[in-house]
Amino acid sequence: MPELPEAEVTAMQLQSCLPGLRMAHIQVSRRDIIREGGDSIDWYPGSIVRSVVRQGKSVVLEMEKSAHCRYLIAELGMTGLLLLPPAIVKHPQHVHVVITFDQSPRNTLRYWNPRRFGRLSLLDPQGLERYVARRFGYDPLRITQDDFVLLLQRYRRRLKPLLMHQQTIAGIGNIYANEILFRAAIHPNAIANRLKLETVRRLHLTMQEVLREAVESGGSSVKDFLAPDGSLGRYKERHLVYGKENRPCLNRCGSLIRRLKSERSSFYCPTCQKNRRSS
Repeated sequence: MPELPEAEVTAMQLQSCLPGLRMAHIQVSRRDIIREGGDSIDWYPGSIVRSVVRQGKSVVLEMEKSAHCRYLIAELGMTGLLLLPPAIVKHPQHVHVVITFDQSPRNTLRYWNPRRFGRLSLLDPQGLERYVARRFGYDPLRITQDDFVLLLQRYRRRLKPLLMHQQTIAGIGNIYANEILFRAAIHPNAIANRLKLETVRRLHLTMQEVLREAVESGGSSVKDFLAPDGSLGRYKERHLVYGKENRPCLNRCGSLIRRLKSERSSFYCPTCQKNRRSS
């Protein structure tokens, strides 16, 4: 289930090899895999990749042709992957888009997405601007501490769902929300605007530390995630709480990790993450 670190790793690997390549062909096996801009697909062959960046959990390819730019945006969703030729995937029938560059089979990019929660969008600059404004809140790796404090003060909401709300903070999913809150010693059900200032500052620091560590480790290959070159993420070896129900807390507090009754995939330590009215 790709989240921000997996999308960042994907963008970084593609940025290292795709810029400068000319698209020869784009083959779409399912028309419903394109969310927006399908009528512009004939523009893309002949265009050159200028850059690859991440927006939230999506990867954006900037394409240029005849001094005009358009964008190919791949939402990774829960199961989406962008893969280069070295990567071998299970169930290749779920490769829904194949892009070839420079008429060479070695320069091929595949969009694999079995559950199709993510889509492709083909947009002009104005369309990209609207797409980003509509879908993404603050980037958790770029938001300043002061902006983060002001953001949480606006919401009387449970903290974990707020961290995962893409229009508020873009890119954090379930795995990293669990890890961030555990390391920051905050209960998932804490109310955002009741947190003490020092707690919010600690949360901001921990959030960025966890996400950067995960990027450096290649993400977390909990289920199907592969980087474009086929490598597995190693950060799952550093998970402290996610998926560890009924195991001893690694802080050695004497408690067992529990799962929130209201949420199937929320894990916490009842001793280290006490649910106080304010923290």
